[in-house]
Amino acid sequence: MTLITKRDLKKKLRLEALARRDALDEIWRIEASLNLAQQADVLAPGTGGVVSGFWPMRSEVDTRPLMAALRDRGARLCLPAILDRTTIIFREMVRGAPMLDMGFGTQGPGSEAQELTPDLMLVPLAAFDARGHRIGYGAGYYDRAIARIHAAGRSPRLVGIAFDVQEVAEVPEEPHDVIIPEILTESGLRRFTPG
Repeated sequence: MTLITKRDLKKKLRLEALARRDALDEIWRIEASLNLAQQADVLAPGTGGVVSGFWPMRSEVDTRPLMAALRDRGARLCLPAILDRTTIIFREMVRGAPMLDMGFGTQGPGSEAQELTPDLMLVPLAAFDARGHRIGYGAGYYDRAIARIHAAGRSPRLVGIAFDVQEVAEVPEEPHDVIIPEILTESGLRRFTPG
């Protein structure tokens, strides 16, 4: 009998959740992404608060309408910038400033942009469960970035961004995993009690 590891199970769950997401109608995904902007009042960190979003890749939720709505409420915006195979930082996204290819089909501000520490992080994910455990894309960028921000004494609000079809029964836990206490989907903002 073959023993399946937590890592293998996460990979399987990731692939299944992404297949369900990819199968969603493209027009429906666009409409659902636009509707997420209606949650801006619930999420807005206040004037001058820093929000990290992400540039959508493949069939991800498009956070740009939500980010624009948060900017309209006074937030400063930033996007992840990949520095190397293990590290992302967050650089300010300013209207009209050039965006660079960050790999993986994403865009981000160049090195001339100011590095910011988010007060609110919109976190991409491949799958999640009802406890707030998430499966990312497998590189661990966000787990390490959040751990680094916590180590610096900051505790940003973490909100995962996904479609409902990305929910799985249970994500296998690993010691390095960061629990995301809130997930925003097309059904609204869901808060989880970690456990």
